[in-house]
Amino acid sequence: MSTKQITPAERLNSISEYYFSTKLKEVAEMNAAGKNVISLGIGSPDLPPSKETIEALCESAVKPDVHGYQPYVGIPELRCAFADWYKKWYKVDLDPSREVQPLIGSKEGILHISLTFLNPGDGVLIPNPGYPTYTSVSNLVQAKIHTYDLDENNNWQPDFEALEKTDLSNVKLMWVNYPNMPTGANATVELYERLVAFGKKHGIVIVNDNPYSFILNTNRLSILQIEGAKDICIEMNSLSKSHNMPGWRMAMLASNPQFVQWILKVKSNIDSGQFKPVQLAAIAALNNSEEWHIENNINLYTARRKYAEQIMDTLGCTFDPKQVGLFLWGKIPDTYKDSAELADKILYEANVFLTPGFIFGDKGKRYIRISLCCNEQMLKEALERIKKLA
Repeated sequence: MSTKQITPAERLNSISEYYFSTKLKEVAEMNAAGKNVISLGIGSPDLPPSKETIEALCESAVKPDVHGYQPYVGIPELRCAFADWYKKWYKVDLDPSREVQPLIGSKEGILHISLTFLNPGDGVLIPNPGYPTYTSVSNLVQAKIHTYDLDENNNWQPDFEALEKTDLSNVKLMWVNYPNMPTGANATVELYERLVAFGKKHGIVIVNDNPYSFILNTNRLSILQIEGAKDICIEMNSLSKSHNMPGWRMAMLASNPQFVQWILKVKSNIDSGQFKPVQLAAIAALNNSEEWHIENNINLYTARRKYAEQIMDTLGCTFDPKQVGLFLWGKIPDTYKDSAELADKILYEANVFLTPGFIFGDKGKRYIRISLCCNEQMLKEALERIKKLA
């Protein structure tokens, strides 16, 4: 008897495997063949969290009463710690019981927010260039994608005049990401004010993805600082980059109580909370000192950025030295057809993996990105390899 053919859901036709998932397999194969590839691609901090964070995890993990399911809203102490963190660093008041929701990473939050607000066919505004997950998740929930262009001549900010000329009648959600990834453009109070006003005018939920505000940046801003922002805005934040905890999957969102409750309704049907010792460790991380942040988020990456800038110079790329965040974004010379050509040349001839900007949208096709999540010795070695090609 023949077996009826099994096919996947049609939504899989709208997405592809994540670029880094496929490319890192290739890098692994090259390393297995003895190529010793230096990866300057992915933004995964290579150093551990603070000593206090690890100690809090270890001390709590051995206790017998911490291994059960945890509240979907996170333990109260963690929500209070997030609220205190926002008050200390961003001067934003949050009600920890109603305006804060822990997340198993920001990537999870993108899905939960999209499921909460978007019906099939609803419009969503996505930056170009921008984080690819905004697009892939929007496709998964069958939303209608409207990209809005970011341009370096406008400091990689939305063109509000162009947006106002767009048909926004079915748009319900807008993704923004400042400090920006991949471009490194910083936020301003004026930008956030315009975004809040735009969202209120058109009834569009503005979601600011804000995991980079501590990296090479002392001007830490939150969109929730703007008066009335909670009425229309959601902000996500994460400990992955700022606290060296990418694998711990610890993030949060903050907004008005109604938005948070709606998102919780989705989230509580998908996961079962986070391991309590990880939550307790996150509390310790959120209490890291100013000195820890200066050493790990300013001094460390300042030293590494110098090598990344030299790599850009060697490749003939131009870049804005005022960039902040975990990467360096540079425009490639006209001698290359696109960023894929340059990135492949560097990978196959110098055994150095850089990220081609096209993966962030067609507005990134003439840019490359260098991750700073690599020690100075390896960055120096990458520079020397690339110099031999110049």
